[in-house]
Amino acid sequence: MGVRPSSPLDKRQQQQLRGQVDGLLRVFLPCYRRQLATAMLRQISRELEPRETGGRQLSHTKKLPRVREHQGPLTLLWGHPPQWQPTFCVLRGDGRLEWFSQKEEYESGGRPLGSTALTGYTLLTSQREYLCLLDDLCPSSSGDLAQEEPLRVLEEPVSFPLFLVHPFRAHLCFCAGKRGAQRAWRLGLQGAIRLRATVLQRSRVPAACAFLDAVQLFRRRRGFAGGDDATLGSDAEVLSAELMRELLPALRAQTLRGLRGAGRARARGCAEFLNAVHATVLARVSAGLRAFQPEKDALLAKLERTVRAEFEQIMQQRAQCAQKLEAEIRDPLEACLCSMVDPQLPQLTLALLSPVEATLQTVRTLLIRGMDRLSHHLRKNPSGTRLRREVYEFGEIPWDPELMQACYREAERNRGHLAQLADPFGFLGMRSLVFGAQDLAQQLMAAAVTTFLELADQCLTSALDCDQAAEQLEKVRGLVLKKFTSDSETARSRFTRDWLLGILWPFVWSQLGVSSNSEQPEVDGDILAMGCQVLTTEGVCRDVIQGLLLQRIDRELKKSLGASDRVCSPAGCSVSLQEGANEGA
Repeated sequence: MGVRPSSPLDKRQQQQLRGQVDGLLRVFLPCYRRQLATAMLRQISRELEPRETGGRQLSHTKKLPRVREHQGPLTLLWGHPPQWQPTFCVLRGDGRLEWFSQKEEYESGGRPLGSTALTGYTLLTSQREYLCLLDDLCPSSSGDLAQEEPLRVLEEPVSFPLFLVHPFRAHLCFCAGKRGAQRAWRLGLQGAIRLRATVLQRSRVPAACAFLDAVQLFRRRRGFAGGDDATLGSDAEVLSAELMRELLPALRAQTLRGLRGAGRARARGCAEFLNAVHATVLARVSAGLRAFQPEKDALLAKLERTVRAEFEQIMQQRAQCAQKLEAEIRDPLEACLCSMVDPQLPQLTLALLSPVEATLQTVRTLLIRGMDRLSHHLRKNPSGTRLRREVYEFGEIPWDPELMQACYREAERNRGHLAQLADPFGFLGMRSLVFGAQDLAQQLMAAAVTTFLELADQCLTSALDCDQAAEQLEKVRGLVLKKFTSDSETARSRFTRDWLLGILWPFVWSQLGVSSNSEQPEVDGDILAMGCQVLTTEGVCRDVIQGLLLQRIDRELKKSLGASDRVCSPAGCSVSLQEGANEGA
């Protein structure tokens, strides 16, 4: 804010960007089509597999993941030249932030002054940290910031700041009136950032799984071998970010040449220009994916019919191809696993398990406290508005950022240590991993709360007196804790297994030098559905590598989980978690 080029984007620049987006889609969509076929095959394979005994015990909540809506006054750095101006801000349940000139404007249904979906943002609450970020974005050629034209309005000390920064969108600078308000906004904004980031990861439909695989394949072919955070956001946001990362160095250099001022003022001006570029790219990518939607729907329907009808034949061909490929790569794969994976797998497994175990134990403690609070109020006041309010608040625990903060904080534990262990494998997806653990905590809490309320509703009747009702709730409490223990153990194992595979297999793939040609070699006898390959050499090779890698992961996980269960018995847990364990015994 304060400095910007005379025209953010002229017609030539807009036309050039549209051409670059179209070029991206021309390369990406064929890859997406192939992965739709693979995803459909995997889904049907899972459907036809024998059901596991002891499946999910807790009820699935019907509530969609959301952010608890939050609203209140914040001061915003706004305008040209920028000034701190009072606004009324609203955080929506879908992770969108809006700001209005005043509360009355919002209440009367007026249009906001501005709004943004919080995908890809990072929240800073330190003014010094934000100014350092600006200095890094646009360093002084002389190295002496004092000689540069300052952005005085930003450099004046502010209380309780909330800075939302993005690699290629305009920065948003807010400040709250009190520390408590800053904390409430911080927790809400962090939850919104996570919600927007993990929309694809939470989905299990074939189209979402195919898109994630297609992005990773697309990036591997462009030289990005390791796992990273490139798939955070919606499909259009992910592809837009992919192109923006490619264009960013040239765009930043081009923009800075055309900006007046220096240092921090120029850095913010550059962010404004990049914001205009990103908006153009996102709009074009969104339009391209919408245009592809009818073809995608028709393709998925055709694939489902074809794959179901020819499933046995497809799986026979896959087995034959897998057997041949495994014979070819087993020796170099075994050498890679023995020399590079095996020495670090035990430490990596324990580093992943530790924060997940602590997170789930904290969820359990919070759940116990909530159930005990309900039982206490039932004994004290079995009827009335107070008890109804307590039931409502219990049902809202998974969406309460203040209550869930302890669980989310545990998911951050050992992040630095884990990053060090994963670094040799080229893994750069630590933000995705932490978000995934926090999502897992919220999902398990939501399922446990839903189960408790469902069972309580079934057993509590008007014929019961206060003591009888409390006894029934105690039985429900015990049953819910048993179900929670079962589901959390399964979730702990599955989460760790999935992320170990996500960290290791791209590294192993790159070490083996598997072909990454833009044209995929075809397997003899490929089953084709509307031009899409259900089986490809690369797809089958990936399955073979992952299958052999999972054998090692499962062995190590079994060992580590056995040791972990002994170490994290009630006698070995921290005091606060021990109290929860004793209460649930």
